Amino acid sequence: MKEILDLIKVTGMFKGTLETFYMVGISTILAYMIGLPLGILVVVTDRDGIKPNRPLNLIFGTIINLFRSIPFLILLVLLIPVTRFIIGTSIGSTAMIVPLTFASTTFVARLVETSLREIDQGVIEQTLSMGATPIQIIFKVFLVEATPALIRGLAITGINLIGYSALAEAVAGGGLGDIAIRYGYHKYNYQVMLLTVILLVAIVQLIQFVFDKIAGKIDKKRL
Repeated sequence: MKEILDLIKVTGMFKGTLETFYMVGISTILAYMIGLPLGILVVVTDRDGIKPNRPLNLIFGTIINLFRSIPFLILLVLLIPVTRFIIGTSIGSTAMIVPLTFASTTFVARLVETSLREIDQGVIEQTLSMGATPIQIIFKVFLVEATPALIRGLAITGINLIGYSALAEAVAGGGLGDIAIRYGYHKYNYQVMLLTVILLVAIVQLIQFVFDKIAGKIDKKRL
């Protein structure tokens, strides 16, 4: 036990865990702030949407597909100038928020799109027949009906970003991934690597458990 505590202290694992939560938490919030409206616009402007607009739909779809097709490590390197412009540096946990946000925004947009397309079309048609405006349908039908799925999407996004954040060592981004590579892989200390893997798995399980509980409670209230 003492050996494990010494490893945690020497490697700064507690700080690394906080940095991982920081990077993933802020990136997830920013990704939803951008990805949620983007996903809604894709559905709304679709040919079967409540406000069809083929040119806009094509633009939104192209943007999403473009960023989703770029591997995260390549995107991370490509965004170094953008990160420096926004943050002032391209290293550190704060700097990592920029590529993580870019990588997850289009992922969120597709999750939102999928969630909205699963809504019963009859509910939308009924609301339209009652004279509801597109804005009212978005806020009173789309977002309300899709709330449980959107909350579960938050968990999926966070878990996805934990995997991305493990690549932070490539640009000295900090976090548990940095510790695993710097103190574990480079120094052949497999205890450090095992401990960081256990912590990452624990974080993933915690995120999944919390958001599943929240989504489940919302589902029960709607029944």
